[in-house]
Amino acid sequence: MKNLVYKEWRLAIHPTGYIFLLMGAMLLIPHYPYYVAFFYQTLGIFFIFMSGNTNNDVFFTTLLPVRKRDVVKARLSTVIGLELFQIIVAMPFAILRGKIAPAENMAGMDANLALFGLVFIMFGVFNVVFLPMFYRTAYKTGTPFMLATSVMTTVVLAAELVIQFTPSLKQALDTSTYTSMQMIVLIVGMLIFAFLNLAAYRLSANAFERLDL
Repeated sequence: MKNLVYKEWRLAIHPTGYIFLLMGAMLLIPHYPYYVAFFYQTLGIFFIFMSGNTNNDVFFTTLLPVRKRDVVKARLSTVIGLELFQIIVAMPFAILRGKIAPAENMAGMDANLALFGLVFIMFGVFNVVFLPMFYRTAYKTGTPFMLATSVMTTVVLAAELVIQFTPSLKQALDTSTYTSMQMIVLIVGMLIFAFLNLAAYRLSANAFERLDL
């Protein structure tokens, strides 16, 4: 398992996965939908699977004396790692945004703890849709990516609309000033992220084990 993870980080990650980490700086842009800064990393994950197809990564990896479930686990851990790095890199920019321009973001959520909680949910939804669909065939990436981003966008927009049109939630969550409700959303988002990734692993591993390569 350790060697598979090492292989993922050394050979499988597409350069855009690292480049898109810099998109965390987009949280400094005033009046901007900050979810976009995190969407780029889902695109970077898509490129990992695309380049893997080009290099026959799945085929050659399954020739190794490893379980298919471990192949899925290594790839998912890499995806989760990139998503966590994306959030970690973005956090200093969110803090800086609150210091230098604390005015309300007119294009959506402010860069605060609640935003990161929703981003955790956003990434979890993407993973639980994209990975199981990919491992049903182990080569189709376009349709799984389109469906995953569509579901992810729908969930994010629904959450955003509920917050924006519910005065009490907007006052507590859509502000650069810290509130305990923001921390609750962050913790709930992290728990949902963990649950959805566990589901993504089980669904993906089961699908991949049934697949005859």
